[in-house]
Amino acid sequence: MAVLELADAREPDLLQDADRLGLLRHMLAMRAVEERALKLYKQGRIPGSMYDGRGQEAISVAATWALAGADAVCSPLIRDLGAHLVRGTDLADIFRHYMGRRNPLSQGREGNVHFGDRRRGVVGMVSMLPDMMVVAVGLAMAFRMRGEQRCALTFFGDGATSRGDWHEAMNWAALDKLPVVFVLENNQMAYSTPTARQFAVDPVHRAAGYGIQACTVDGNDPEAVFGAVWHARRRALAGEGPTLVEAVTMRMHGHGAHDDARYVDPELVRTWSLRDPIDLFGARMRGRGADVVALSAEVDAEVEAAVQAALATPMADPATATDGVFCTAEPEPLGTGPSRYSGYAGAA
Repeated sequence: MAVLELADAREPDLLQDADRLGLLRHMLAMRAVEERALKLYKQGRIPGSMYDGRGQEAISVAATWALAGADAVCSPLIRDLGAHLVRGTDLADIFRHYMGRRNPLSQGREGNVHFGDRRRGVVGMVSMLPDMMVVAVGLAMAFRMRGEQRCALTFFGDGATSRGDWHEAMNWAALDKLPVVFVLENNQMAYSTPTARQFAVDPVHRAAGYGIQACTVDGNDPEAVFGAVWHARRRALAGEGPTLVEAVTMRMHGHGAHDDARYVDPELVRTWSLRDPIDLFGARMRGRGADVVALSAEVDAEVEAAVQAALATPMADPATATDGVFCTAEPEPLGTGPSRYSGYAGAA
C-alpha cells in the first residue's frame, strides 16, 4: 500500500474559488466561536471545562467539505467544531448547548463537546476514543446493505491508535471493503503523551498490515486535506474499501482550558505557530483577491449575534432531565431486515 508524501494530495483543480472562500469562512467561524466560548467559560457561563481546536481548523472543515450531504460524519472530536459548522449547525444552538440552555442538540443536558445532529448526518462523539470508529464502520455497513451510494467518515486522534477498538475497526472495514474514511488527526500529543512514546511505527504505515490505502497530508493546509478526503471518498464509493488519511498538525495549547501544557516543548509550539492554518490560507486567499479582513469581521458579527441569542434563551427545564433515557419505540420483528451480506454481492 502506498503512503503519499505531504504535498501529494493537494490538487487545486478540485476546488473552485467559491469553495476556497467557504473553507476560509468556516475556519474563521470555528476559531471565532471557540474564542468567544472560552471567554464565556472564564466568566462562569459554561460549566465543566472548555476544549478547542485552535490551529487545527483546516482538518475538520476541509474533510467535511469533501463529503456529500448524504454522507455521515461520525464523531467529530473535541477539536472538530468545523465539521458541525460545515454541516450547517446553527451557531446560536452551539452556544445554547455550551451554556446548558434549551437547544435541539442536547436539550441542555451536556454543555461540552459531546453532541451530534442527526438532521444533518452528524453522529456525536464519546470521550473514549476510538470507540466511535466501529460505529462509523457500522454506518458504512448499513449503507452497503441498503444499496446506498454513501460513505461514512470518522475522526480520531493519534492516541486512539493505541487502543484495540482502532485495530478492530480497521480490520473489519478492510475485510468487507466498506465505504468508510478514517481521518487521523495527528496533533502529536495524546493529552500529555507525545507520539514518540505512543507507538514505534507510525499509524499510517500500520494501515498496510490491514490492506488499507493510506496517505499523510499537511493538516494545516485545507486544500491538502480536502484533496485526500475527496480521493478517499471516491475510492470508497467505487468499492475499493477504506482509506486512512493522516493529517499532521500540532496541538497549540493544553488538552483543555484546565491544562497549562507545561510538559510541551515551547520551541515546538513556537515553530508550529508560524504555520497557523488560518494565517497561511488567509494569505493564499488574499493573493486570489479575497477581502479576508471584511470576511473575518462578518463572521465575528454573526458569532456575537449568536451569543446574544443564546444568552436570551431560558435554561433547560430540570423536569425534563429524565426524558429520553429509555427507548419507547416497539422493536422490529426479527428476520425482516437485511442480513449482514445483503447487498454485498455486487460490491464483492
